[in-house]
Amino acid sequence: MPHIKYKTFSLVLMACVASLFLSHAQSKIINSGWQFSEDKIHWQTVNIPHTWNDKDAFDDESGYRRGLGYYKKQIYVSSQDKDHIFYLKFNAVNQEATVFINGKKATNHKGGYTAFNVEITSLLNFDTYNLIEVEVDNAHNDNIPPLDADFTFYGGIYRDVELIKVPKQHFSLKDFASDGFYVNYYNVSNDKAGVKVDVLIDNFETKTDAHLYLEIFDAEGNRVREEHQGLTLKSNKTETVKVTFPEIKNPKLWSPDNPYLYKLQLTLSDKNGTILDQKQSNLGFRWATVDPEKGFFLNGKPIKLIGVNRHQDFKDYGNAVPIELQKQDIHLIKNMGANVIRFAHYPHSRELYKLCDELGILVWTEIPIVNKVTDSETFFEVSNAMQNEHIKQYYNYPSVVMFGYMNEIFLRLAFDKKSSDKEKEALKTTTLKLANQLEDLTRKLAPDHITVMAGHLNEVYNNTGIADLPMLFGWNLYFGWYDAQIEDLGKFLDEQHQRYPKRSLLLSEYGPGADVRIFTKTPKKFDFSTNYQAKLHQSYYKQITERPFMTGMTAWNFADFGSEFRGDAIPHVNQKGLVQYDRTPKDIYYWYKSVLDDKKPFIHIATDYLKQLTVLENETVPIQIYSNQNDVNVSLNGKSLGDFKVKNGVVSIDMSFKNGNNSIRVSTENFSEEKTIKVNRIEAFDFKNFKRFGINLGAHFNFYDEAQNITFVPDQEYKKGWFGFKDGSAYGMTKDKNQGLPHNIKNTGAEPLFQTLLEGCTKYQVEVPEGNYNIKLYFVEPQIKPTENIYNLSEETSESNKTQRIFDVHINDTLIEKRLNLAQAYPEKYGVMLQATIQTKKGLTLKLNAIEGLPVISGILIEKLD
Repeated sequence: MPHIKYKTFSLVLMACVASLFLSHAQSKIINSGWQFSEDKIHWQTVNIPHTWNDKDAFDDESGYRRGLGYYKKQIYVSSQDKDHIFYLKFNAVNQEATVFINGKKATNHKGGYTAFNVEITSLLNFDTYNLIEVEVDNAHNDNIPPLDADFTFYGGIYRDVELIKVPKQHFSLKDFASDGFYVNYYNVSNDKAGVKVDVLIDNFETKTDAHLYLEIFDAEGNRVREEHQGLTLKSNKTETVKVTFPEIKNPKLWSPDNPYLYKLQLTLSDKNGTILDQKQSNLGFRWATVDPEKGFFLNGKPIKLIGVNRHQDFKDYGNAVPIELQKQDIHLIKNMGANVIRFAHYPHSRELYKLCDELGILVWTEIPIVNKVTDSETFFEVSNAMQNEHIKQYYNYPSVVMFGYMNEIFLRLAFDKKSSDKEKEALKTTTLKLANQLEDLTRKLAPDHITVMAGHLNEVYNNTGIADLPMLFGWNLYFGWYDAQIEDLGKFLDEQHQRYPKRSLLLSEYGPGADVRIFTKTPKKFDFSTNYQAKLHQSYYKQITERPFMTGMTAWNFADFGSEFRGDAIPHVNQKGLVQYDRTPKDIYYWYKSVLDDKKPFIHIATDYLKQLTVLENETVPIQIYSNQNDVNVSLNGKSLGDFKVKNGVVSIDMSFKNGNNSIRVSTENFSEEKTIKVNRIEAFDFKNFKRFGINLGAHFNFYDEAQNITFVPDQEYKKGWFGFKDGSAYGMTKDKNQGLPHNIKNTGAEPLFQTLLEGCTKYQVEVPEGNYNIKLYFVEPQIKPTENIYNLSEETSESNKTQRIFDVHINDTLIEKRLNLAQAYPEKYGVMLQATIQTKKGLTLKLNAIEGLPVISGILIEKLD
């Protein structure tokens, strides 16, 4: 193949002449005006992105629709384009797609998170409309990963659909839906950097001559390198053209602090200079390595990776999220100060990787082989095809430094109580075989990248040796949540490092669930309070940053996300996010900003829970202040509380609030932040400055009920002049052995009120003054999971009692309910509310008279009527 170099002025002239001609290669987004049906009888008009699970994955019914969905659309193709080649490109369809053009099958694609192309030229009719039909299936398929995971497998065409028209000579679209070229770097250093490009060119006609012109521009638009090749393309073949640019002297290196990007432009023209196809790519000069003792290095300098995992779905959208909303995620992550994103547990929209290039965020990207594998030839084929698509479609992004392929792959095996030991050993062997294949494939296709996988807390990853396959092994660790205590994280990592000193490690997942409606002064494991979330994250950050051998940490998760079978404080949603499902930041997001972002002074007063705060008697409230400054001055209601040293990004102060509005002001030498919060301070239980009072029975935390705009205060043992239980014990989501786990409770949006309760309480005293009261009592039949380690999320639950609970409910001398039997009357875990109007001269006494079993109650809301 001849290599012809022209002088610079000749190249410029050629480019100018070529620019007079319209590029023949065109891509058109065809997202609007599709028809969708679940049965091929009833059709509705929809736009792409689309999923059929945006609602049913969040309703009170167990499960969500997994099966077939049908899409169709007509497109007009003119005979003026007969000399072109046509492709359809689907950027993601979950999870299996069969495409038909004018009734004829065009292709079938397995895998819900990577793009695929299909060439449709011979199936088209010109000067008329052509029918595109897509049969989509998100049903469980043993041969398509992921088989099982803690996220919802939304069905549908949920990324862009493109109609691509190209001349008969064009950059290849055949290589796993890639861009048709691959950028590699050589001799990258502070002094110099080289670029090599492998270009794939398709020729759909007889032998012909063409020109390939490549240019590199710096960020200011100056051309710094150019190469030209005259080509003779063989008949109906795909040619691979290799181009090596001379080294660039003193390159500007790409990093999170300075994401300097060069641009590569590729132009394919015919022998007359008419442009046939043109593409661009970011170039970023950088190199990344890992060291088992010293951690992660970028451009030869140590850098601690601190960032997040991200799922792609969004409240009310499922996974069919407009790209502009998705881009806001990346900006939020960068604004937090993060320098790395793990796109979990599948490839995300390519536009987001481009944005990571531009903003300076390092990327771990992976395919969705999660929790377990199938021992079948087809599963292996699909998995390898996924990794081929993944690497080739995401190869050219400078931000991508890590390619992964498995997550917690032995999780289901660890909880498998049905298979024999022989079957389990066979599955380990199968899994290891697939892991070796994918590791080899990844190293071959992406030799300048770091291979990675993640495992959960189990010795099986060490025993099988699978943890030593990738260049970097990620531990998903939930000490203080699913396992042991918060401080056990460092002990575990030290022990692993000592045992496996040549293994590079990253904390790839960690974090507790947190609901902004829950607040407590005594945060406990599994209480879903924002206070416990702060406690765990702040400790984990300190433990990781104190250990040089740890490459870094990625919090689970950036945002709350859909997981249909979960019954957390918000059912069907995994609430471990640093931001809420609608991307409203939780306080912990701002704490990360305080320790990660030092570009300008920052202060945040953590008040997630202060929407409607009730405090009793002399009670103080712990307030956390987050700042990237060393010292802050704090005042409350105009009175200085003093100067405070900021440690680990936080200052914690117990504040005594007055009734009504309270102003907290935090200032540094040249910056301040102020927040006003409204407090209902009750110094006497006399119902004079308040009319309603709610108690979260059996709970140690406050719960803000949005629907009723009231905070239910924590329970307590009876206190004279106030309220409390005379007997019984707390039974809830923080009980030993996790017996009272969160679960979806129908007929309510206030799960945290019902997920804790008093069991065996026969008498509850509330010392209200004389008057008329409306009383609401809240009940639910509790639910038990049979395992102590609730990481086993897919295990079926069992009923909490073999015997019935039957009890009478009285308030003072009034019978509220006779023989209440929750399990019989409400077998589907309904939240039950009983209501009564009571007149009393002195106090309220709630009596639960047991007839059979132990009575339970979850909450009380008292409203004074006069």
